[in-house]
Amino acid sequence: MRCPKCQYISFDSGDRCRNCGYDFSLSDAPEAQDLPIKDGTEPIGPLGDFALQTRRDSLSEDFSSEDPAVRLPLFQDPSLSDAPLVTPSATPRAPLAVRRATVAPAPTKPKPRRDGPALAAEPRLALDTAEIPIVRERTPAPAAPPATRAADTVLTAPILARLCGGVIDLSIIGAIDFGVLYFTLKICGLTFAQTTTLPLAPLIAFLLLLNGGYLATFVAAGGQTIGKMATGLRVIPGDPGARASERVPFGHAIVRAAAYFISALPAGLGFAPALFGAERRGLHDRLADTRVVKA
Repeated sequence: MRCPKCQYISFDSGDRCRNCGYDFSLSDAPEAQDLPIKDGTEPIGPLGDFALQTRRDSLSEDFSSEDPAVRLPLFQDPSLSDAPLVTPSATPRAPLAVRRATVAPAPTKPKPRRDGPALAAEPRLALDTAEIPIVRERTPAPAAPPATRAADTVLTAPILARLCGGVIDLSIIGAIDFGVLYFTLKICGLTFAQTTTLPLAPLIAFLLLLNGGYLATFVAAGGQTIGKMATGLRVIPGDPGARASERVPFGHAIVRAAAYFISALPAGLGFAPALFGAERRGLHDRLADTRVVKA
């Protein structure tokens, strides 16, 4: 029973609602009909309401109707024969012919005729000894003169260029030495008058190592110090066949840098052959097996 006020449903049959206490006698609405009780004769399952057999029996006499809703595939007349839906034609169609594309044959070269002018162009064997040409011995062509050695094209460095290059290198080396001495005195808090208070042996050894590194590194790298770059000179090996672009080995460059001090010790007499000698090679050049040429 359902309460008309709170819509509470209960299975008790009473005069009042168990939920809100509403008196059912005060309600003017008719009593809600309860669901019917099944007695077992109803169709079973979800498709029980679809009476297909009954529908088919009722429509059996309407198979001749033209209504498309009646003539369903499941309810066709069983007396109809199983005729195919597609009927082939009585005359079969001719098969399709496969045609190949016509390709014109490549033009062929006509063969030369034996009796034509082409016969003269073909080589033939001379069977008669009179037809064999006599080939005279060719006199060998005079051998070409040997190529001029690279040493012949290398020009010895002029005196003035060597002097200018030496002055430029000495100026650069002197500026480097002055900068090292100046910053050393500044760090120690001394003046130039107090230079003798410094340990001279380590300072002189460092300056000699620095100057020798400048001369040896530039000569080994490209054969030119900054002074020689400015005057267009280059140091190459002392071999007479050496080219102007050949580099001096690093060991020879170190020997040449150390030999500078040997040439300068006896009042600079070691540099005299570089200015007045025939080969213009100073003492340092002879010790390191090098020479100075125009770049």
